[in-house]
Amino acid sequence: MEPIIKTVDQMYCDSLTHYSRRKTIPVKVGDILIGGDNPIVVQSMTTIDTMDTMGSVEQSIRMIEAGCELVRITAPSIKEAENLRNIKAELRKRGYTTPLVADIHFTPNAAEVAAKIVEKVRINPGNYADKKKFEVIDYTDFSYQEELNRIRERFLPLVKICKENGTAMRIGTNHGSLSDRIMSRYGDTPLGMVESALEFLRICEDENYYDIVISMKSSNTQVMVQAYRMLVQKLNEGGFKPYPLHLGVTEAGEAEDGRIKSAVGIGTLLEDGLGDTVRVSLTEDPEFEAPVAKALIDRYTHRTNHAPIPEIIHYPITPFEYNKRHTTEIYNFGGHNVPRVITDISKIEKIADREMKQVGHFYLPELDKWKMNDQGCDFVYSGSNPIPFMLPNGMKEIQNAAIWIESHDQANKFPLFHLNEFVKAEIFHPELNFLEVFVEAIEDVILSIAGRKDTVLILRTENLHSMPALRRAFVSLLEAKVEVPVVVKISYPDQSQDLTTLYAATDVGGLLVDGLGDGIFMSLEKETGSTRESILEQMKLQNSVSFGVLQAARTRMSKTEYISCPSCGRTLFDLQITTAMIRKRTDHLKGVKIGIMGCIVNGPGEMADADYGYVGSGKGKITLYKGKEVMKKSVPSEKAVDELINIIKEDGMWNEPEMM
Repeated sequence: MEPIIKTVDQMYCDSLTHYSRRKTIPVKVGDILIGGDNPIVVQSMTTIDTMDTMGSVEQSIRMIEAGCELVRITAPSIKEAENLRNIKAELRKRGYTTPLVADIHFTPNAAEVAAKIVEKVRINPGNYADKKKFEVIDYTDFSYQEELNRIRERFLPLVKICKENGTAMRIGTNHGSLSDRIMSRYGDTPLGMVESALEFLRICEDENYYDIVISMKSSNTQVMVQAYRMLVQKLNEGGFKPYPLHLGVTEAGEAEDGRIKSAVGIGTLLEDGLGDTVRVSLTEDPEFEAPVAKALIDRYTHRTNHAPIPEIIHYPITPFEYNKRHTTEIYNFGGHNVPRVITDISKIEKIADREMKQVGHFYLPELDKWKMNDQGCDFVYSGSNPIPFMLPNGMKEIQNAAIWIESHDQANKFPLFHLNEFVKAEIFHPELNFLEVFVEAIEDVILSIAGRKDTVLILRTENLHSMPALRRAFVSLLEAKVEVPVVVKISYPDQSQDLTTLYAATDVGGLLVDGLGDGIFMSLEKETGSTRESILEQMKLQNSVSFGVLQAARTRMSKTEYISCPSCGRTLFDLQITTAMIRKRTDHLKGVKIGIMGCIVNGPGEMADADYGYVGSGKGKITLYKGKEVMKKSVPSEKAVDELINIIKEDGMWNEPEMM
C-alpha cells in the first residue's frame, strides 16, 4: 500500500526540518502560563495519600525544589478534593506558590469541589461520565447523540465552575481508558483517543471556555506519538483554537527503561515543535521525574540555531500510523528482519573474549563455549583493532575497509567504507558491505548505492537538529526509491550517560516510530584517552540503551516489558518494591509485557496492551489479569506474585531462567 502524500501545510507541525515550536493560545494556571511564547512547563504528581496533608506538603516541596513547576494531586472522592484546601494553605503558608492540579477519575462531584480550590483540574474523558464494562455497543447516530447529550449534562457544571473561578482544565485522554462508546465506534485507535477529547472540547467551546490543555497519553510510544499528531491535525481541520499540549507516556516504568521510553515518546514530539508542558511518569519517587523532564526540554532552548536542512515539501510517510519503510533484505538487515544492534568496541585494543560480556556474549572457558543473553548485540565494530579470537555464531565483526582488505578471513568479517573509499574500491564482500556517510552527502550516496544488493548504509549527522536531519535523508532515499537498509549512527561527545540515554532515545526512537531505520550504531568516539574499564562500561551502557530504544519504539522486543504506573495517592501497595519483586522473578521472559498498577483507576484500561496484569483492588488485595480478562480476584498480596507466575505458566508463556 502506497503511503499518503501530504504537503507540509496539511501536517501536524510547521516544518519537518526547521525547529519551530507550535503556536498555541496561552493558558493561565495560577502564576504560570502554559503555551503561547512561554517556556515549556515541568510538572509531576504526588504519590502520598491525599488525606495525609503534611506528607503531601513535604513531598510537594521536594518536587518543587527538584524543578517541578506544577504539582498534581489525586482527588478520587470529595473528601480528598476538600483536603486540597488544607494542602494548598500549608504550602502557601510556607511560601510556595506553585499551582496545584487536581487529578480526577470517575468522580465529577470531586472535580466540581476541587475546581473551586486549586488552579487546574485534570479530567479523563474516558471515565468522567462513563463506567467501563468492556462492552461493544452498536450505536445508531441517534443513540450516539443521546450519549453525547448525557455527557454534556454531566460535564457542563464543571465547565461553568472552572469558568467562574478562573480554573484551568486538562482534558487528558488515556489510550487504555477509552469509554465503551468510543471503543465501539472508533476502536482502540489514535483516532478514538482524539475523538474522545474532542467530544468534551466541543462542550467547552460552546460555553466560550478556553482555559484548556489537552493530552493524549499511552504506554505504547507509537500510539502516543500518532495520537498527539492527529490531535493537532484535527484541531486545525475542525477550526478549534490551538490549545497547548501536555506531553507524557503513561506507565513508562523505572530506571533506564522508564527514561528511554519517556524520551522516545516525548522527545519525538518535542522535535516536531509540539508540547507546552511535560510530565515524565516513572515508578520512582516523584522528585526524580522533574530533572528528566527538564533534561528533555532543555535540549530545545537554543534549537533554532541549528544548521539548515533542506525543506520537505511532500512527506512520503503517514505520521498517524506505523508503516515500516520497505527495504531490500541484505544479509540480515532490512526486509522482514528486526532492526540490528551494532556495538562499538573500536577503542579497545586486543579485546579479550571475557570482555564480550559487556555486549551480551559470554565466553565459558571451562566448556570452551559461548552463551548469549537477550541483549547480545548482532555486530561489533572493531574499526582498526581486529578481534584476536573466534567469535560466536550470534555475533559478527565489522572492520574498517583498509583493515578488512588485509584480513586473512574476509568471508566472516565485513568492511566499513567511507564514501571516498567506496567509489574507488575494487574489492567488496559478496554479501554485506557497510557505507558510512553524513546526511549532507545523501545525493552522492544515492548515485553510488542505487541498485546494489550487497550494501547497508550507515547514516549519521552532526546537526544539532539530529532527528530531522536524519529524517530528511530518509525522505531523499524514499523519493529516489532507493531501498537499501539504513543503520542510524549516533554519537554524543562530552556529555553525561543520562543525557546520552535520553538523546539516543529521541534521535533514533523518533525515526523508528515512523518506520525508519534498520539498525542502531552508537559510537564510542568520545572515549579516546579513557581507561579501559570506563570504555568497557560505556560499551555496556550503549549496548543496553540500543536494545532499550528498539524495545521502547516497539520495533524489537528483547526483554520483558513492565508497564508500571508512577504511583499516586490512590495506590494500594508500594509500587517500587512490588515492581522490583516482580521484575526479579520474571525479567527473563523475553517479549512478555506485564502491567503493574496501583489501583483499579490505572487498572485494565491503562495497561491496555499488557499480556498480564497485577492490579491493586483493596488493602492487601490484588486482582490478576490475562490481557483484559480477570483471572483471580482478591488475592492476598503476599501470594500474588506466585499466583501471577502460575497464570503465566498455565498460559504456556513461562520458561525457567538460565544460569549464566
